[in-house]
Amino acid sequence: MTQQAEASRPQIPLQDRLRQLLDGPAALDKRALLGTLYAEVSRRETVAYAAGWNDALATARRGSRRAEDA
Repeated sequence: MTQQAEASRPQIPLQDRLRQLLDGPAALDKRALLGTLYAEVSRRETVAYAAGWNDALATARRGSRRAEDA
């Protein structure tokens, strides 16, 4: 899935997602649970990092346009 698609997908709070994983219908062994938790946190971290860069780039572009207009 692309980062744009990831960002547009509705996000449930991490605490709720972790509860889903812990209380889900299929019991996971410790290794599988830790792997799933790691993947979930890493995915969210990547999306947040990309969103931060997109915000920073948009701010920089706005600043350069203002400088050109002045």
